[in-house]
Amino acid sequence: MSESEEEDKYRAPALSKGLDILELLASDPQGLSQIEIAKELGRTTSEIFRMLMVLRKRGYVEVSADGDRYELTPRLFEIAHRHPPTRRLTALAGEAMQRLADRVNQTLHMGILHGGRVLVIAQVDCPDNNLTSVRLGAHIPLYETASGRVLAAWMAQDRLDALLAEITPPDPERETAFRRDLPAVRAAGFCEAPSFTIEGVQNLSAPIFDFRGRVVAAVTVPFIRRLTGTSVVPLEETRALLLETCARISHQIGAGATLDG
Repeated sequence: MSESEEEDKYRAPALSKGLDILELLASDPQGLSQIEIAKELGRTTSEIFRMLMVLRKRGYVEVSADGDRYELTPRLFEIAHRHPPTRRLTALAGEAMQRLADRVNQTLHMGILHGGRVLVIAQVDCPDNNLTSVRLGAHIPLYETASGRVLAAWMAQDRLDALLAEITPPDPERETAFRRDLPAVRAAGFCEAPSFTIEGVQNLSAPIFDFRGRVVAAVTVPFIRRLTGTSVVPLEETRALLLETCARISHQIGAGATLDG
């Protein structure tokens, strides 16, 4: 059997079309319209529409706030974390986070965006007996987190609008306050704010950038002021060490010169 006959025997046109769409959208962070996708792939718009509907239903793509473009969701990112070779990112970040937790005697967690919430994908404890930690796998409302502000601060306006549109029920007052915080977060390169849920905790959160210069995760220290313990590191030093750790992780996953967003 020839190579072409072998390929024909195992053809799966629908699967190929779906993968073509995912690969195309992965190469364009601004998203593409249905017509643009059809043109790029040499398909009819009706073919593309059917595939997009399936991909939307399965949570792989979403429509931009203006309803005109399709973008990838974090779904593929979540799936990638189940696959051994791509666990390297969380393993790499986890090792760096643990070193930082041991040094500053604070707990840390790492979150990504998922469905208008922050999904905690890594968490490490410090040596001290008294901890303020967030459960691994927790889904935290976006507006209630410093990490949510970091994850949103570097977004293009249309992506931000689409993200906030996912939050139900709508809360215009909290959305306005959330949006108002973002320019300062981007300018500073981190978010520092009192906890929105626990009194006495000062959250420090910093971004991890990918090779495209996009924020893919945020590492957060729920900072508590210790009176005694194995180590008492000031907030200012903890912040500097957190930024250094996140910059190192970003570099290791390919961010290079795009760390300024």
